[in-house]
Amino acid sequence: MAVLVIADHDGTSVREATNKTVTAAAKIGGDIDILVVGQGAKAAADSAAKIKGVRKVLLAESAELGKTLAEAVEATVLPIAGDYDAILSPANTDGKNYSPRIAAKLDVAPISDIIEVVSPDTFVRPIYAGNALETIQSSDAKKVITVRPTAFDAAGDGGSATVETIKGADAPKTDFVSEEMVKSDRPELAAAKIVVSGGRALGSAEEFHAVMDPLADKLGAAVGASRAAVDAGYAPNDYQVGQTGKVVAPELYIAIGISGAIQHLAGMKDSKIIVAINKDPEAPIFQIADYGIVGDYKTVVPDLMKALG
Repeated sequence: MAVLVIADHDGTSVREATNKTVTAAAKIGGDIDILVVGQGAKAAADSAAKIKGVRKVLLAESAELGKTLAEAVEATVLPIAGDYDAILSPANTDGKNYSPRIAAKLDVAPISDIIEVVSPDTFVRPIYAGNALETIQSSDAKKVITVRPTAFDAAGDGGSATVETIKGADAPKTDFVSEEMVKSDRPELAAAKIVVSGGRALGSAEEFHAVMDPLADKLGAAVGASRAAVDAGYAPNDYQVGQTGKVVAPELYIAIGISGAIQHLAGMKDSKIIVAINKDPEAPIFQIADYGIVGDYKTVVPDLMKALG
């Protein structure tokens, strides 16, 4: 048995989501190879080679792979898919984009967002916004799976896998138009150890940033938001935490002015410690919070800032 992990990387090194996907692959069993797709990504491939338990790293490069176009990733994976019993990727934006396409081309059912490997053919995934868990047993000869990184520990370093270059495919029917990159000195939201999130109760974009940014800077935290806050224009889309946003599981999650709709809870309820600040004592967020503060954030947050020094 052999498993292929499609890496998540920034061009220089693999992100922690890759290490966590390797852990899931190890639970399936067999040899583990990592595919690094991109352009100018040799450093990322060398980084992947250091992950413990990896047999070899495949490096595929092209202009289209540099933009992680789903068509190019699929065309790169298909020629080597016969060598693997399972193809895994993190359940992030890219993985959710190309994995269904790969599965369709292989004529198998994709298995999405797994949080547990029971056996090589049986997996657990959340459904109904995380309110229920579904156990799936697949009879497909080849499994195409996306892995929720927050559910697995990261595989450590200490490996010395070889790096092998393979042909990177193009995407002749797809044109890349443009992209807007968000630059921030704060930690990446999905991988941050501390997250502070704001909700619609903050009232405006100006108030949102006036409250959230100083607290995040003080704690070295990433900033998140509820869908209601994003829809209201208080925060950009990439801040959204929840079922239709990013799934996070930091060591500390501070929810400010967030009522706790089921869609939001689905994206953060696995956080190690949850602190909720809300003036409504009946807010659903308090049902899962480890610490709840019933009060106006306009008073509580300044007091918290003072306590933090």
